[in-house]
Amino acid sequence: MKTIIIIAIALFTNLVVAQQTLDTIYANDKKNVALFFPEPIRQGITGTSNFVFTYNREKEQYFGLLQATPGTESNLLTVTKNGQVYSFILKYKEQLPRLNYFITPKESIGSERPVTLKQKPISQPPSRIDYFRKFCNYLLKSNSGSITTKRKKGIKVQLQKMVYNASEFYLVLEIKNKSEIDFEIDYLNVYRVNGNKKRKASFQRLEQKVIHKFIMPNLVKTGEKKRFVYVLPKFVIGDNEKLMIELKELNGERKIQLLQ
Repeated sequence: MKTIIIIAIALFTNLVVAQQTLDTIYANDKKNVALFFPEPIRQGITGTSNFVFTYNREKEQYFGLLQATPGTESNLLTVTKNGQVYSFILKYKEQLPRLNYFITPKESIGSERPVTLKQKPISQPPSRIDYFRKFCNYLLKSNSGSITTKRKKGIKVQLQKMVYNASEFYLVLEIKNKSEIDFEIDYLNVYRVNGNKKRKASFQRLEQKVIHKFIMPNLVKTGEKKRFVYVLPKFVIGDNEKLMIELKELNGERKIQLLQ
């Protein structure tokens, strides 16, 4: 038996708190509305796409920016570094009553807390992993295509196939190194992105869980090319969404982003 930590959002609320009315924050598409929190923001999610909440995901910051386009009201759920949870109603309004909101700890609706459970480790059934391997091997042996390609500093990243099978989504990828330096891989992540990257206030990306990597390389030497397969839980890309694949070099500055 091993001990695993399951992080769950537990809202420490009594009957009075449960019945409280959430504060409303107004936003529009002409101005940025700034929200300042007592602790750095770890995660912020809006309920609908006509509201966009942006914050620095790479460097801890205490504030985020909110913009909106006309549409139905929504909500914002924010979690800070210390695990405090904040929730607000969002509405579009042409004339904004405020541009800056300073959130206090008292406005938190609860907090995350770790719950320790003792149970057997959870893993994919061996038969399912075997199926992933067999189907990935089949995809690599079949004719390769080319959906989209990105080249940068001698590194070529190519998305060759996108295949739905059962409850999974398969991506066949190829990395080719035409540079004079071996390429050691730090990570290759898959995201669903929404909005315009040039306008940070309207750009959001959500990393997708990868449940199996088939012959994923750690190193692509000069002159080599490597083909491999990513297996993800099945999802559908929305009309206003794109698929992003980001490849980053370990101990180097080369980073390639591929959009589909």
